[in-house]
Amino acid sequence: MSRPRAVTLRFLAEPAHVNFGGKVHGGAVMKWIDQVGYTCAAGWTGGYCVTLYVGGLHFISPIRVGEVVELRSLVIHTGRTSLHIAIDIYARDPKSPALTRTGHCVIVFVALDDDGRPKPVPSWTPVSDTDRALQAYALRLIELRKLMDAELESHLGLLERSTADAG
Repeated sequence: MSRPRAVTLRFLAEPAHVNFGGKVHGGAVMKWIDQVGYTCAAGWTGGYCVTLYVGGLHFISPIRVGEVVELRSLVIHTGRTSLHIAIDIYARDPKSPALTRTGHCVIVFVALDDDGRPKPVPSWTPVSDTDRALQAYALRLIELRKLMDAELESHLGLLERSTADAG
């Protein structure tokens, strides 16, 4: 059985998506990221998945109301129960074929069984140099996430101690 490794979704940026600056609200884009990521993860795993982590979210340029927003998702790494999906965000005037890259991130999903427990995901093996580079990127993000988590825990411990001392 062939599993879809990539999914593209398109949305029309509507007036309800506007922030106070007149551009599409980052929260609307984040919702679309989660939707395309879930669609890709569910297609790859053949089951229900939940978002575990969104990393490296970069808003490169604004999206304007009336533009077609295209989100391209791609499986770039699989673990035992999780998968990393790269998402690139583009926008264009509907009257023009020219796309502008407006953002990028990597989102991690975990596959769940019927009882809500993590379950194994089908593995993905890189076949091209680009695939290997994308997987290396995902593995590097795992390392960085562990460092960031350790740093956060260190700071939270200091905060908890200083709050207890102040009480």
